Amino acid sequence: MSQRAPNLTSVTTINADGSHRFLHPSDVKGRFTLARRLTALVLIAVYVGLPWIPVKGFPAVFLDVANRRFHFFGFTLVAQDLWLGFFLVTGLAFGLFYVTSLFGRLWCGWTCPYTVFLEHVYRRVERFIDGDAAARKKLDAAPWSFRKVLRRVAKHSIYLALSVAIAHVFLSYFVSIPQLYAWMQGPPSQHLLAFGVVLSLTTGLYFAFAWFREQFCIILCPYGRLQSALTDDHTVVIGYDEKRGEPRGKVGAPGVGDCINCMRCVQVCPTGIDIRNGLQLECIGCAACVDACDAIMAKVGRAPGLVRYDSMQGLSGKRTRYLRTRTLVYTVFALMGLLAAGAALYSLKPVRVLAKRIPGQPFFVSEGTVRNQFTIRIINKQHGPALFRVELDNADAPEGMSLLGAESAVEVPSLDEVEKTVILTIPQKQYQGSQRVRINIHETGNGVKLSQEVEFLGPDLRFSTLPPSSSP
Repeated sequence: MSQRAPNLTSVTTINADGSHRFLHPSDVKGRFTLARRLTALVLIAVYVGLPWIPVKGFPAVFLDVANRRFHFFGFTLVAQDLWLGFFLVTGLAFGLFYVTSLFGRLWCGWTCPYTVFLEHVYRRVERFIDGDAAARKKLDAAPWSFRKVLRRVAKHSIYLALSVAIAHVFLSYFVSIPQLYAWMQGPPSQHLLAFGVVLSLTTGLYFAFAWFREQFCIILCPYGRLQSALTDDHTVVIGYDEKRGEPRGKVGAPGVGDCINCMRCVQVCPTGIDIRNGLQLECIGCAACVDACDAIMAKVGRAPGLVRYDSMQGLSGKRTRYLRTRTLVYTVFALMGLLAAGAALYSLKPVRVLAKRIPGQPFFVSEGTVRNQFTIRIINKQHGPALFRVELDNADAPEGMSLLGAESAVEVPSLDEVEKTVILTIPQKQYQGSQRVRINIHETGNGVKLSQEVEFLGPDLRFSTLPPSSSP
């Protein structure tokens, strides 16, 4: 079966007959490879460790969907605070675009979860079991034997175990480690939804990392297709210094450049491209080719940097401008977003109060009194119970109005909510028409004071001679 050489008109992972070509990138050593592996180790440790680290009685990150409570490093949000997710989602997206305009697909090669697990977990397992790139290619081409079956079973068993572990860690962000462990002790029939989530994730992860691999980045991920709109000639990417490297030739040959055409940069590329063809959709900016080329240059006694992080301007011998219209505009937008997010976070209170009119008749008139009925919902987001007093704001209320049903303090448990029915009344002879009044909610002890404005309704004064409505 013939294979396509890296070019700009076809995808390297597809053979000439349209079948999937499995890549076996060679291992490489160097400063960037070491830095990427250390970064991946930290990121994996963070992913696995966050559900285990307690902060104020809850995991550091705990998305408690069942109870509509979301904990982030001791900061708790309730369902009514989820509008703040707008800043999180748009901030992450904009931050990614911002970084791309400056440094290309640095995210893809260094911190993308897919790349981290594929390159630094699954492919490390494959190298440990099947050997280096040459050994893996030889094993692929070899006929089936006991040795080959044994290696395949061992490798894919570890792949499956890793996929199960990653899926369970993901679920622990939503149910907590103790709950997850308790569920694992019982039959799946007792928690079918959670079991289905783990099963689906495990299947998807195993398929992606055991077979689909780099095709996810090339075919499914839209980020690579966005880079042409997000980058320009001053964006720092990985590139080949054509002026220095061409024409290619053997060491010592007259009139040749520094590139000896060893193909080492192609052999180590996780997506199988030839960086000497220029910036391509498949390039994830991992710098494997940089380390590989630098090592070859050191062996032949030439300066490093034939393949390097640089802009198109820099590779052509011109100056790279980091401050330009694009980056300045992005910086202004970023500062505006940070200010808006900061103001939104500052506006959050440890207590949330909602007041709404009880459904049904908007008001009642009986025994010479007009009354409205409301429900006060108090949500305590603090890590401890609290007492609240519900009072009418007399400075804002008309003369003669009173509040009934909240004579005693309301106790709200930690991270819980309580609904209290209150009644606003006013003598009919003192009623001067509909108006807005304020109800204050004070937390005893911490001094938290919140208020809710409600509209007090009553009969139309133009038809005050009509008989009053009666209580149900």
